[in-house]
Amino acid sequence: MIYRYVVTLIFLAASFLPAMAQKDSISLNSVIEKTGKLSSARPVEKVYLHFDKPYYAVDDTIWFKAYVTDNYRQPTPLSKIVYVEIMNSRDSLVDNLKLPIANGMAYGNIALNELKYRQDNYHIRAYTRWMSNFDAGYFFTKSIPVGNAIDRETSSHVTYSKTGSGKNERISLRVVYKDPDGNPQANKRVTWEVVSTLDDIAKGKGNTDANGAMTISFVNSKGTDLTGASIVAFIDLGNKKTAGRTFSLKPVLGKTDVQFFPEGGELLAGVRSKVAVKAVGATGTGMGFTGTVTDNAGTVLANISSQHAGMGLFVLTPEADKTYKADITFANGTKETVDLPKVQANGLSIGVNNTDADNLSIKLSASPAFFQANKGKFFYIIAQSVNTICFAAQTALKEQVYSATIPKNKFPTGVVQFTLMSSSGVPISERLVFVQHNDQLTMGLNSDKPSYGVRQKVKLTVTAKNKTAPVEGHFSVSVIDESKVLVDEDNETTILSSLLLTSDLKGYVEKPNYYFSKINDKTEADLDLLMLTQGYRRFSYADVVANRYPQVAFLPEQGIELTGTLRSLNGMPLKGGNVRLLIPDKYFSASAVSDPEGRFKFSNLVFPDSAKVVISAKNNYNAKNMMVMMEGQTYPAIPKNQPYPDEVVNIDSTLNTYLKNSKKQFNSMHVLKEVIVRGEKQAPKIDHSAYPSLTGLSNMPDHLMTSDRFKGCSNMFLCLQSSIPGVTYDNNYFYVTRDYNAGKKVPMQLFVTGMPVDANYLNSVLPTDVESVEVFLRDDLGLVSSQYQANGIIVINSKKKPTGTKISLAELQDLLPQPGVVNMTPKGYNFTREFYSPKYDVPKPVGLDLRSTIYWNPRVVTDKTGTTSLEFYNADGKGSYRAVIEGLDKDGNLGRFIYRYKVQ
Repeated sequence: MIYRYVVTLIFLAASFLPAMAQKDSISLNSVIEKTGKLSSARPVEKVYLHFDKPYYAVDDTIWFKAYVTDNYRQPTPLSKIVYVEIMNSRDSLVDNLKLPIANGMAYGNIALNELKYRQDNYHIRAYTRWMSNFDAGYFFTKSIPVGNAIDRETSSHVTYSKTGSGKNERISLRVVYKDPDGNPQANKRVTWEVVSTLDDIAKGKGNTDANGAMTISFVNSKGTDLTGASIVAFIDLGNKKTAGRTFSLKPVLGKTDVQFFPEGGELLAGVRSKVAVKAVGATGTGMGFTGTVTDNAGTVLANISSQHAGMGLFVLTPEADKTYKADITFANGTKETVDLPKVQANGLSIGVNNTDADNLSIKLSASPAFFQANKGKFFYIIAQSVNTICFAAQTALKEQVYSATIPKNKFPTGVVQFTLMSSSGVPISERLVFVQHNDQLTMGLNSDKPSYGVRQKVKLTVTAKNKTAPVEGHFSVSVIDESKVLVDEDNETTILSSLLLTSDLKGYVEKPNYYFSKINDKTEADLDLLMLTQGYRRFSYADVVANRYPQVAFLPEQGIELTGTLRSLNGMPLKGGNVRLLIPDKYFSASAVSDPEGRFKFSNLVFPDSAKVVISAKNNYNAKNMMVMMEGQTYPAIPKNQPYPDEVVNIDSTLNTYLKNSKKQFNSMHVLKEVIVRGEKQAPKIDHSAYPSLTGLSNMPDHLMTSDRFKGCSNMFLCLQSSIPGVTYDNNYFYVTRDYNAGKKVPMQLFVTGMPVDANYLNSVLPTDVESVEVFLRDDLGLVSSQYQANGIIVINSKKKPTGTKISLAELQDLLPQPGVVNMTPKGYNFTREFYSPKYDVPKPVGLDLRSTIYWNPRVVTDKTGTTSLEFYNADGKGSYRAVIEGLDKDGNLGRFIYRYKVQ
């Protein structure tokens, strides 16, 4: 049950002393009050996305539901818009969605069309504008692998190795190629090169052996920074067919890292302490290990080993004049010696025992020197969860080691941060604890039959209740065919693992659902070990005490808002000017008046993405001498070269079962693919003579993309980034791929209707207005390239009026820039499609039904009896079907349940 916790002030049994403040002290009540103000002034929002399945193929659709909650996991009352972005492995934005929030929820879908997506690891992040005021490390993030089943002529599996160091470092990749039937691609020619933005590193060629394997190896003799580098390899399949694969070097560039985490933060002389160990490999995931801890005299003090995800634990009583190290042997046989943190002679630490079901045991331990210097002084213990203080106590240091018990019912389920603080408000020691009350909703899914036939109707009954009664709640349900979608339940991101755990921790949590799928003594011990090794920094007590709150640049959005400034032609702001907004396609208009600084805004707007919006000041006297300046929206920066430990290195082999089915599904839906010849249609030659800037440019481009290629495209800039053959997009520039890979970083020049533009200009180009896109990988005469110092040309041609149509004077004026008028296509709400679930209550349709997602419903609502029902039809797949329901009630209680049924 979720409820707002009342702070409990306790004087621990070790003190029972009056609150006598020292000269530079701050009262405990003051710390509580200041933290409460922070919680009220800077409330926390969290976002969680429930997806229909864990991975996809090109031409699939990602279906998801967003749950947006507040400090208490209740549906947020603050924000009404959520942003969902998807980036590729090169950290380029591929799609961005803007979705309206209703009752803390939003629904969306992402079409993985060929125009924008290819086989890759994509990274999704979701946030509200209010969340972007704070650390982006608390955004919702998830990596999703996408395979390519459409043109799957070959599959590859790669393993990495590295020897040497510095300029003698050798990196090797063993790549095994197989055909779609799993047979080795033997004796095939492979050419490869190392692609980096900084230097031309290495290239080579060779043949696969009888097993379809080939080793790619190179020495980084120049010592080039390989961050973001990859190997591009092409295999010759015969019959003039080649297949390309890109292998990121991330899995081999990372280094093994071992860290030690003393409970409370430091090793204190003479204090017996728990010490956690965490070992991660090159990919950022945990590595198994064994080892010993010794002092500087060589005495073995502890044997250590990993117990879960590269984490282990041992106990040590360090001495002030000694140093300590650990000799580690990793699971792969490599060895490393690592120093433990330096022993501190002075200090006070907090420890927590979380093994009791009902109580937490808190222990304060002081080093002998610290105890003698601070005996009798006051200290505070404060426990908070999601910026809300749940417990606070004052104590005096009267013993070197003493303990107290705190009932767990003072805390909500989730991460709790204990802070030991001096009376002057300075944090001394911290400890994270996960409190598990097992108070999630009791969910149920039951089918009307124990088993079904293919294409048979299924009726599922949903039940939801808390510990005492049925509940009304909002949920989402996904049903998948498990024979096609293999699921690692421990590795899933769920509403429980996200909103209760990872959303409050900084850093990667490996297999987060492991701690919730089967709760037992082992998983609880491993979860406590995770608490010892993870970071938490939503706020700093030092800042709170000093009344330094995080700066706020953005208020919670209540709807789409457009802002701008009305100015005279000389740039001076104009007060009291009338500004009008028009959305012609929606027959909508609104008015605003500029303030003394000339600023105006239109709030709570609703319009779809790519809608044409007109902002006009023409209703003002002397409007021809006015100009409207609109403000653009800023977005959080996309992190570059950030490690993503949950990326799938070998998409072909990992998603093999799924991609085989996707290939069959695609072929069954495109039975005429073999007779379709793309690119052979005789397109009319384009005359550039009307545009002086294109003088001398050939009328025969290397690639011509007609308007039908951009159907379904909402943003020309994003669509072109990944759809132009032979062109690479990187950091706001387009490059000829062959030259880019060879190290020639001279960008291409863009033209829109004969006008030279930069890449950002493409954001204002409506795909529906585009007639064609010409791509010149070389400029034969060189006249245009030399004038603009470019390497390659991209020409976007706009649609023209039919030949012979006489243009009127009014139409001509419309084509010219209008004073006091701005035409724009601001980011609006993205349209959300309905999931198509076929009905087989009619004679069996022709064709196979090979769907992997059988049913998706983001709008499941239980009534006062805590029930509802769902109906859908099975596909042609046989075996186990897996139904997952997730969601919450109005009080913020979370629920998740998995149900399986058979299809025979």
